[in-house]
Amino acid sequence: MRRVLIAVLLLTLSVTTPRAQEALTSDQRIADLTELAAFYSKNYAPYEWKRDAIGFDLLRLTPWLQRIHHSDDLDFQEALIEYVASLNDAHDYIAFPTTFSASLGMTVDIYDGKVLIDSINRAVLPAAQYPFVVGDELVSLDGRSTRDLIESFRKYAIAANQRSTDRTAAGRIVSRNQQIMPHISDLEDTATVVIRLASTGAANTYNIPWVKSGLPITSQGPVPSPRRGNGRIFLPSDTPGAGAGAGAGGAGSLFQFADVAAADNTQPSYMEPVRALLNASVPTDYYSVLNFGGRLPIYGLPDGFTIRLGLQPFHFFFSGTYVSNGVRIGLIRIPSMSPPNVGMALFQLDQEIAFFNANTDALIVDVMRNPGGLVSFVESISQRFIPTPFRTMGFEIRATGAWLFSFASQLRSAQLSNAPPEIIQNLQNNLNEVLRAYNENRGRSAPVSLNSTGSLTLTPAPFGAYAKPLMVITDEFSASGGDMFPAIIQDAHRGPIFGMRSMGAGGSVVGFNAPAYTESFFRITVSLMNRASVIQTPDFPPAPYIENIGVRPDIVVDYMTRGNLMTNGAPFVQAFTTAIVNLAQGH
Repeated sequence: MRRVLIAVLLLTLSVTTPRAQEALTSDQRIADLTELAAFYSKNYAPYEWKRDAIGFDLLRLTPWLQRIHHSDDLDFQEALIEYVASLNDAHDYIAFPTTFSASLGMTVDIYDGKVLIDSINRAVLPAAQYPFVVGDELVSLDGRSTRDLIESFRKYAIAANQRSTDRTAAGRIVSRNQQIMPHISDLEDTATVVIRLASTGAANTYNIPWVKSGLPITSQGPVPSPRRGNGRIFLPSDTPGAGAGAGAGGAGSLFQFADVAAADNTQPSYMEPVRALLNASVPTDYYSVLNFGGRLPIYGLPDGFTIRLGLQPFHFFFSGTYVSNGVRIGLIRIPSMSPPNVGMALFQLDQEIAFFNANTDALIVDVMRNPGGLVSFVESISQRFIPTPFRTMGFEIRATGAWLFSFASQLRSAQLSNAPPEIIQNLQNNLNEVLRAYNENRGRSAPVSLNSTGSLTLTPAPFGAYAKPLMVITDEFSASGGDMFPAIIQDAHRGPIFGMRSMGAGGSVVGFNAPAYTESFFRITVSLMNRASVIQTPDFPPAPYIENIGVRPDIVVDYMTRGNLMTNGAPFVQAFTTAIVNLAQGH
């Protein structure tokens, strides 16, 4: 969350701004809340799912209007954050224009149900003064237990399921950013931290300075309000309107987030009008877990592992081979679904697939801590791991006029470029479905394809797919496009999913700059991924969705144990090696 346009001037500035004598007026707060709700009313695809499955109705504004009636500016920001967080949607958050952040020189995460230190910056926390180490337990901070802090920080850390959310909230204890945590400008200079040492069991107290940077804000007013005639404009006070259109971050944005899908240089030009819908990602700078989106695996390499890709800057993947019990095992890590050059990444993957087909007996595909990316890239790599025709992910589109125009433009562009008749027909069918949903005032369309063929059925890649036994490793930070890939594999019955459930970020997302008075940036999930079959889980109604549900593993093994933390993941590596050997041997 550090990428802010004005950071060039303010990143190293550490000062306190005086509180403004006046704040936003009551009418201005109402205007911003109502505008935010209107954007969601118009554009948010999972509205009905959230209303029915988790019991939150974003259109019921009365309690929120009551809450903000007498709030100051930072409390108002807190209310907007909590409103968006109530959706329990990993794609969606609201952030505010400030460069201020604070950290304690360490990272923490939840292992075996405890908040443990998993990295320390010794330049900030020298061992002589702070003798705690990785694996020691953070017990409390400023007199509040870590359990209490996690509960209060969940609204700043929504990740679609409680386990992912709690892990993100734990990270917020020691690393905070005012863009999403308004009141951190109130932090003292030092924190009183209690850490239990694993070596002795003693709970020791340390005074650790907050490392602060940037310019904090304490107010967003005053500014004048528009008037009509001689009086104020009185604003709606209950249900928001639905006048906001779809679109991605406007000109003059204070924020620089990757909320428009990067260009895929393997796609035909007629995909450009729907490119924003191809963004199935969560931002890596929002989550504080180690190695999120990193090329190297979080675990240590198996004994005898020979690296093939991953040591050169131009390598997108990490890959290699090793042998266990006579089984030749290939392993490839996909760090994200947003390669800087899609064509080059797919060329590398084609070479690896050819090698693995000739030189391995089974393959492990690691998408742990994968933040997602391009829908088109997810489908392209799926075509290289599934050797038969398969059903890809459908997308239920929130049918706005803007998306209707995008699908119409796509069809026209395909016609002008002389695309094959079957593709023209598929794109026409997709446009017709979005138009029906728009005319019938439905929340969403039926599932449509977002690939260049316009079809929900895809065939293997021209150069061939991996044809031997395959297993995919996931965890609760396999997100968005990182959810989509294992879902496609599981729906195609291609091989088992190993690890923990994926995050449950199931759609495409677009960023907006608004509302006006808080000058905020927020993201909205504008489509809903639709799987090939209805998923049954004990915690949600049966549904063909990834959203909140995630992809549930066939073989459940948890990396988040102290044993894995302290041994570089050795038990985890042994577990997935045993699983792939059994798969290869037909056990």
